[in-house]
Amino acid sequence: QLPVVESGGGLVQAGGSLRLSCAASRSIFRIDAMGWYRRAPGKERELVARITSGGITNYADSVKGRFTISGDNAKKTVWMQMNSLQPDDTAVYYCNAISGYQDYWGQGTQVTVSS
Repeated sequence: QLPVVESGGGLVQAGGSLRLSCAASRSIFRIDAMGWYRRAPGKERELVARITSGGITNYADSVKGRFTISGDNAKKTVWMQMNSLQPDDTAVYYCNAISGYQDYWGQGTQVTVSS
């Protein structure tokens, strides 16, 4: 069983919306933060949004005002609502969970935004 599982990617036209979900395994005792990273073709991986177990959020400047991350500590699940998607948002999106000094990663989900 993968420690982190993403879902919700797909193909959408520019201006459209998608919602990504990520669930961490119950075997991970304590989740300190969960977030989303993305890697676009030819680019380095970048942090998109993160939420701590205390509810503190941070976003990449490029997605502020368009993406919203939320979470449920009891379910060890986070969601990211992505609105006003643009072609530059096309990437593989990876969910990350932090537990102490341990990082857990999902396999990634493809988001493609057509112009």
